[in-house]
Amino acid sequence: MSTKPYNSALLQRARELRTNATKQENRLWYEFLRVFRPRFTRQRIVGSYILDFYCGKARLAVELDGSQHFEPSAMKYDSVRTEFLNSFGIQVMRFANTDINRSFEGVCDAIAKRVTACIGEQPPPSSDGTPFVREGGKDNPH
Repeated sequence: MSTKPYNSALLQRARELRTNATKQENRLWYEFLRVFRPRFTRQRIVGSYILDFYCGKARLAVELDGSQHFEPSAMKYDSVRTEFLNSFGIQVMRFANTDINRSFEGVCDAIAKRVTACIGEQPPPSSDGTPFVREGGKDNPH
C-alpha cells in the first residue's frame, strides 16, 4: 500500500511527545538523526500510532523502548503495532533505552546500515554537506 493512514486526533499528543522526549530520544535526535540523510522526522503519526522516528525514503521506523515495553502486555501491543506498520511496507527497528546509554555508536551504525539496505544506496551527506565518518569509535558528522 502506498498511502499511510493518518489520525489527526493524535496531533496534539505527538507534539506533547516531542516536547517531553526522553533523554535517550533527545540524544538520538540531536546527536544523530536530526542531520542524518535521508531525512528522519520525530513523532510521525501512522494510523492510530505515533512513531518515535520515521524515515519516509527508507520506509523505516526507529523506536526506543523503556522498561515498560518488556512487560507481556506491552510486548503484545508492540507486536500488533509492528504488524500494522509492516502492512504498509514500514520496517521497524527497536532499541531499548539502555542500548542508547551503553552503545550509542552501535545503535547509530545499525540505523545507518538499515537505511542503506532499505534504499539500496549509500545515504547522502548530512544536512551540512559532510558525510558521516567513523573516527575513533564515535559518530562524527564533520
